[in-house]
Amino acid sequence: MNLNPYGEDPVRLAADLANRRPADVTELADRCLAAGVVLDGPVAPGDLVRTGEVLDAWEKVVDASDEDERAELLNRMLATAAAYPRMTNHVGTGWHLHYRDEGQSLGDVLYSLISVGTALHLAGRGMHRLRRCEVTECTTIFADTSRTGRQRYCSPRCANRDAVRRHRARAATSG
Repeated sequence: MNLNPYGEDPVRLAADLANRRPADVTELADRCLAAGVVLDGPVAPGDLVRTGEVLDAWEKVVDASDEDERAELLNRMLATAAAYPRMTNHVGTGWHLHYRDEGQSLGDVLYSLISVGTALHLAGRGMHRLRRCEVTECTTIFADTSRTGRQRYCSPRCANRDAVRRHRARAATSG
């Protein structure tokens, strides 16, 4: 997976994994491959545990109460990842930037990828562009990649559900 200037792909992967945590290493590997992550070796049970740790830390970033707390939590993740950028052509697809050392486990790769990608997304698009759906009973996390930066719902379905609820509430109070 390549980090684009806004970190969109890693943040979408993080949201996907956080919203529906992988049940086993096979599912983790399949979903990472589908997202464009290159697997440098076999995926082990420890990778599933490490992925859970990165997702737990990342969800705290999502749920932070303000920008300062969000930045502090994300800075902790970045320090834990302890990754430095380097050029690589490890799979022969062309030179690109990686934020990890050679031979790291998938769990450690995801820690680096998600923390750096989230930092790029928030710094490039705005600190408010990572959140949970506004529908009360929906806890889905999404990265706001909209042009205006005012996305409130994880999907059109939730937006419609909330619009119907608001309409019915207005009708009940006016009638």
